[in-house]
Amino acid sequence: MLDTPNAAAPFRLTSLAHGGGCGCKLAPSVLRELLAEQPPGSPFERLLVGTETGDDAAVWQLDDETCLIATTDFFMPMVDDPFEFGRIAATNAISDVYAMGGKPLLALAILGMPLGKLEPAMVREILKGGVSIATEAGIPVAGGHSIDAPEPIYGLAVIGTARPETIRKNSTAHAGDVLILTKGLGVGVYSAAFKKGVLADAAYAEMIGSMTTLNRIGAELGKDAAVHAVTDVTGFGILGHALEVARGSGLALTLEADALPLLGEAAALVQSGHVTGASHRNWASYGEAVRLPDGLPEWRRHLLTDPQTSGGLLVAVAPEAAERVLQQVQAAGYPRAAIIGRAAEGEPAVAVV
Repeated sequence: MLDTPNAAAPFRLTSLAHGGGCGCKLAPSVLRELLAEQPPGSPFERLLVGTETGDDAAVWQLDDETCLIATTDFFMPMVDDPFEFGRIAATNAISDVYAMGGKPLLALAILGMPLGKLEPAMVREILKGGVSIATEAGIPVAGGHSIDAPEPIYGLAVIGTARPETIRKNSTAHAGDVLILTKGLGVGVYSAAFKKGVLADAAYAEMIGSMTTLNRIGAELGKDAAVHAVTDVTGFGILGHALEVARGSGLALTLEADALPLLGEAAALVQSGHVTGASHRNWASYGEAVRLPDGLPEWRRHLLTDPQTSGGLLVAVAPEAAERVLQQVQAAGYPRAAIIGRAAEGEPAVAVV
């Protein structure tokens, strides 16, 4: 017999989780505090990317021609459909490999389920959703690990490969670079509306479509010498991930508020009060390194701090190649991709204009 809250009402997978998607992530300031005393990876000569800059994945150079990319990502459900939850979590995890300029090779499942609260059929659907996206990416889910957990958790550990020259970090932007964002913002706003039961069917479909679109363009961008840095935009919001690029690269980034691409109903929903708790935590974590223009409406700020689950890529590209790269990204299946700002010499910070 399952321990469900109300047998007469439709069962909601999200009712078992206190948060969902990348909104579950620890705030940037908390994560920095936890990692503050971790030993650097510098003694390991072949570790090209470790924890120093908060990049999307670890990179280990196997030989002169091959790098190994390793990452893991998992979270609690932000939708009630178990198959879609599996698809979203898998897309989000695989994105880290693409963000480094690599191609995924294989994945292992990470599964935590509250025994006695979910039918086995629902858990199978979660796993099937993850496998469906892995298949779309051309990789197997070759194993994994499962535990009894108080809340449902699913994700993947993903291994990928790349040539050394195609690795793209979040810490290698150049002064003068143009910034491109490949997906629209507002997933957190949509999820807040969904939890309150007010997200329209069309908006729900738009949200699912965005979160289950693989960032495979990252593997192509890594081959382009004009693309200097890449990171994926997830739980820290566009401001938080831009700040990681600024700090890692030692540059001042400027974002144009009016240029940011948004999901279709994001502005209307956030003005109606649909904001996640992670949005507030994100804002409290940035400190003085983020500057907003005087008079910026509160709802606009919430879009800047909105946690993205399986969000787009933030790309720093040489200015003379920006339009070409933007057209390439849009043609590859990311119609909302847009130029959103620039990088310049200056104290590492992010300014919104």
